[in-house]
Amino acid sequence: MFAGKSVTASEFAKKFGQFQHSALAGEIVTVTSYGRDVGAFVPVSLLEDYKRLKQQEREVLITGQLPDDILADIAAAEYDTAP
Repeated sequence: MFAGKSVTASEFAKKFGQFQHSALAGEIVTVTSYGRDVGAFVPVSLLEDYKRLKQQEREVLITGQLPDDILADIAAAEYDTAP
């Protein structure tokens, strides 16, 4: 779906306009520094997908850190019944 290329940070800075057009065309541009990936310039549609997925991540809670009223609700919950 998304093709991509890898460029150095200095090349990215010098040719930003070119890479902006690449992103508009649906291409991912990976930016490297000293041979390591440091970031990416992505199409806005891919960014929106990323934001949507981040919102759907589960939150991990430690029971010892939950307020007493929530712990009481969990303890009183009945399974196999509609809320």
